[in-house]
Amino acid sequence: MILRTFVRMFATVHSFHRVIKPTSLINQPQQIEAILSVLQAVLLGIIQGLSEFLPVSSTAHLTIVGKALGLIPADHPEAWTAFIAVIQLGTLSALLLYFAGDLWEMTVAFFRDVATHGGGKGFSGYSRDSRMVLYMVLGTLPVAIVGYAFENVIEGYLTKSMMFIGYSMVMLALFLWLAEAGAQHVRSLGDITWKDALVIGFAQVVALIPGASRSGTTITAALFLGLRRGAAARFSFLLSIPAVLGGGLLELYKLSELMKAGENVLHFGILNLAVATLVSAVVGYAAISWLLNYLVKYTTLPFVSYRIVLGSVLVALVAGGVISPR
Repeated sequence: MILRTFVRMFATVHSFHRVIKPTSLINQPQQIEAILSVLQAVLLGIIQGLSEFLPVSSTAHLTIVGKALGLIPADHPEAWTAFIAVIQLGTLSALLLYFAGDLWEMTVAFFRDVATHGGGKGFSGYSRDSRMVLYMVLGTLPVAIVGYAFENVIEGYLTKSMMFIGYSMVMLALFLWLAEAGAQHVRSLGDITWKDALVIGFAQVVALIPGASRSGTTITAALFLGLRRGAAARFSFLLSIPAVLGGGLLELYKLSELMKAGENVLHFGILNLAVATLVSAVVGYAAISWLLNYLVKYTTLPFVSYRIVLGSVLVALVAGGVISPR
């Protein structure tokens, strides 16, 4: 069902793409010439909003569609990475809005416990909400360190390799299946410890691999640790907030610095970037609500099957020379 939805959306936009073709901003060999149409921006926003929170990899789906529409230049792959990071701010706003109440309670509890030293008991006296703030920070450290250290690799050609994305989708699917098969589903959000936060944080590092999926890797790790599916997804979403915020702001900073230097960095257009970001926020909010309710009753096995099918098809098409490996 998920694959069929993406195919229909792609077919609709591709038909418009034949009529409304991207035009060049500036015809210079060192600059990217492709510019998104508003319809393409809407499509990419929908894909980002859905796949950011479902354990299917937003980067993989955006890259597949981006390549199909000819939007990713081979000589400037970092521009596509920057585009993805910026529209992730849309799904970040969906997270902030959906968990606004939780985040407020966590913040208030944290500063109260810091001021009172946990009611005089130290860290052991911290409430669950205040500990969650510390766990979010702790779980973000691994991805922040690794992301900074390997920034060039992450933004380079490897992240746009269709073969690599295909293998990654299949491998993560197998790990998610193993987690479901052996999971006990007995622990709640309040049972999370600093060790759990660190383990799930290292799992978030794996999400830097294209095709892995941030929610997929962190939910998988949480299931291995015995968390219930709903609790696993909830902590996964909360943990993603600092990482997505940091990544998006860093890319915005890079874009602003290049603009100050006179570089033409808005290759996809301000309007298209804004449209994609707005659409991803709306769709993302709906996806969060749906997945949290879905995982209360059902397993992640449909996503496992979807990842294996899409990843296998992608590898077969690249191996057969039907589509370009990059």
